[in-house]
Amino acid sequence: MNKKQLFEQFITNKDSLDQAYRFAFTYTRNQQDAEDIVSESVIKALRSIHKLKNTQYLKTWFYKIIINTALTQIKKNQRAVLIDYTALDNLQAITDDFSNISFTQMIQHLDENYRVIIVLRFFERMQIKEIAELLDINENTVKTRLYRALELLKIDMEEVDL
Repeated sequence: MNKKQLFEQFITNKDSLDQAYRFAFTYTRNQQDAEDIVSESVIKALRSIHKLKNTQYLKTWFYKIIINTALTQIKKNQRAVLIDYTALDNLQAITDDFSNISFTQMIQHLDENYRVIIVLRFFERMQIKEIAELLDINENTVKTRLYRALELLKIDMEEVDL
C-alpha cells in the first residue's frame, strides 16, 4: 500500500476524523472553523504526502499539519472587537461560578501551550515522546507543561469546591 492509500484509509476511519476535529476544536473553539481546518488539513496532507518519510508517524505528521493550519487561520482571523459600552451599563455584576463546569470547559481556560498537551495526552492518548515530536519541543518541556497544566486544573477544581 502506498502512502496516499494509507493516508486515505487513515482519514476515512470515522474515529481518526473525529479525533482530528476535536483536536482542531481545541485551537479554534468554534465548530465551523474546526471543520474548515480539518478539511484544509486533509487537502494539504494529500498534496504533500510524498514528504512523509516514515508512515509509522502518519498521525503525528497529520496533527502537525492541523496545528499549522489552525495557527495560520487564527492569525488570519484575528480582528478587533468593538464594544458597545451602553450595553455594558445594563449588565449586572458577574461572578465566577464553576459549579456546572465540565473538565472540557476547564481546559479551555488554560493557556494554549498547556491545553494542547492535555488534549494530546489524555484525549488523544499520545505518549510524551509523540507529543514532543509533534510540537517540536523537548520531552522534558512536555512533561513540565503537563505537570503545570495539571496543577492549574487542580487549583481550578479546588476553587470549585470552596
